[in-house]
Amino acid sequence: MNATAVLHAREVDLVRDGVAILQEISLTVRPGEHWALLGANGAGKSSLLSLLGALAHPTRGTVRVLGHELGRVDLRELRSYVGHVDPRHALRSPLKVRDVVLTGLTNTIERVPRWTPEPEQVATADRLIDLLGLADRRDARWPTLSQGERGRTLIARALMPSPRLLLLDEPATGLDVAGREQLIERLDTLQHTYPELASVLVTHHLEELPPGTTHALLLRDGRCLASGPVGEVLTSDQVSKCFDHPIHLTRADGRWSVRTRRPSRP
Repeated sequence: MNATAVLHAREVDLVRDGVAILQEISLTVRPGEHWALLGANGAGKSSLLSLLGALAHPTRGTVRVLGHELGRVDLRELRSYVGHVDPRHALRSPLKVRDVVLTGLTNTIERVPRWTPEPEQVATADRLIDLLGLADRRDARWPTLSQGERGRTLIARALMPSPRLLLLDEPATGLDVAGREQLIERLDTLQHTYPELASVLVTHHLEELPPGTTHALLLRDGRCLASGPVGEVLTSDQVSKCFDHPIHLTRADGRWSVRTRRPSRP
């Protein structure tokens, strides 16, 4: 394994209730790389992300996150160094955007009682809020936010501890076109602002991939169909195999678009 790898999975299997969810998955993510995990519903994308985010152990194989092998490290401590963005964030209190972002320091959903952030921590939260395009919403409360604003707030929250790795589990879920484009624009900004930050984004829509995506892994039925630089992996033929549908894939200005590939006329 390359010593600088942020993530390294080797021949990983994941079995639940006797059912093989993932089989023989290998993956290495290095600083500054931005990976997409792509596959149809039920392919095992979120399950793989849970292993990469130190939320679960593999049944077989090895997973090393930030240099630590799962099974030989305190997962709770390790997770504090990984920025994990889940759009199903279970916040129930009407916290302000700034307060939600600050919970990234305590790795909690709610504000910790009697905890007061330092002035420089508040300044960092405000800087990230600005970076995610939420400057005019920093005092808005969670229930009043749109789905897109919530997603960008959670990304700012995940960046508070200055992680080396950012994991995004279908961050565009439930967004309209404007919300999706605002999210992609901000993800692209992050990739330029933090050149050493590595990221893994799960989706089944290629249109949701930021232009700065460098690598991709295609999952089908829990197995790796293809993995490597996007130019080699995201081809019409391989994406068609991944989704079991004839797909014509094009890319313009760094963005992908998909349509059904029609059979040639005689």
